[in-house]
Amino acid sequence: QVQLVESGGGLVQPGGSLRLTCAASGVIFSINDMGWYRQAPGKERELVATITRSGDTNYLDSVKGRFTISRDNAKSTVYLQMNSLKPEDTAVYYCNIQYINLRAYSGTQWGQGTLVTVSS
Repeated sequence: QVQLVESGGGLVQPGGSLRLTCAASGVIFSINDMGWYRQAPGKERELVATITRSGDTNYLDSVKGRFTISRDNAKSTVYLQMNSLKPEDTAVYYCNIQYINLRAYSGTQWGQGTLVTVSS
């Protein structure tokens, strides 16, 4: 069984910064893509950023230059550094991993979500 534990959300003023962390644990042989998604009230979940095992990244246009995704393969952890936060970044942020377990099964797992609120 694979579990993801997220942390780092909270309330921040516009222009501020937060760092989200998502740590994976369980019976995992390898983790391929890792990513962050978000869902604002009344809106659909959207992809914020992804990172491949080799470090290639992809970002939502509205966060480019402000957010940075990174990962530590040895710790099975993905991070999202969020700078210059705006009120429209307010959402529940979810991490996601694409993994292969010891039985060579390919799966996906979601974190429980962490709330980010940008408000003065």
